[in-house]
Amino acid sequence: MPSRGQLEQRIMQLLWAAAGPLTVADVHARLSLERELAYTTVMTVLDRLSKKHLVRRELDGRAWRYTPRAPQGVIVAEEMGALLAGVSDDTRVAALRHLAQELSPEERSALRAE
Repeated sequence: MPSRGQLEQRIMQLLWAAAGPLTVADVHARLSLERELAYTTVMTVLDRLSKKHLVRRELDGRAWRYTPRAPQGVIVAEEMGALLAGVSDDTRVAALRHLAQELSPEERSALRAE
């Protein structure tokens, strides 16, 4: 299961919120509004996210354009599934039971509707 650091998570949030693919320069410009980061740092993190199969990239001229591999909900569900796959059945059931107890009424209703 790929894990994400704080910067990786923030970049994923930017990609999920974007209307289309973003280049390294696009991501760097958006992150620069929040904090100082080297362009090469952003480039390295995007490359790492690609290697973790969290983003897809396509070469457009000389620039890579990045998009999330899947919607955020799908990625979170995959990561939760990977975490649960590594534990005993009893622990898995206990974790799912605890998670279910934490759901709001709106979340419970949304699950029943699907």
